[in-house]
Amino acid sequence: MSKKYSIAIVDDETEILNVLSRFLTRNPDFSVNTYSNPVSAVASVDNNKYDLILLDIMMPQMNGLEALEKIKSKNPEQKVIMMTAYSTLDKVLKSHKEGATNYVMKPFDSLQALEKKIIEVLESK
Repeated sequence: MSKKYSIAIVDDETEILNVLSRFLTRNPDFSVNTYSNPVSAVASVDNNKYDLILLDIMMPQMNGLEALEKIKSKNPEQKVIMMTAYSTLDKVLKSHKEGATNYVMKPFDSLQALEKKIIEVLESK
């Protein structure tokens, strides 16, 4: 990786935000912004260009699928990895239909595996 990548993490669980932010920012190629409120995160897409957004599905105020739809309407090319602890086939299919690039389950099997997936998505065309 030779480029600095901008990543947004959107999750209502501050512990998840803290763990992911600390882990990802140890990689000098990653710049990370965190949002505990999906409404703020969606609004931030107007002013920030993210290479990747990690987006939780189950959140108050606006669920991740609604946020994904709004983000994709602003930038159809935006890469988004959906995160959830409550997976159903319906949610997986809907997130792909709405344009999610990939999907991961919480709790994460390993942060290293998540980082590998993030790098794969970032480096994909």
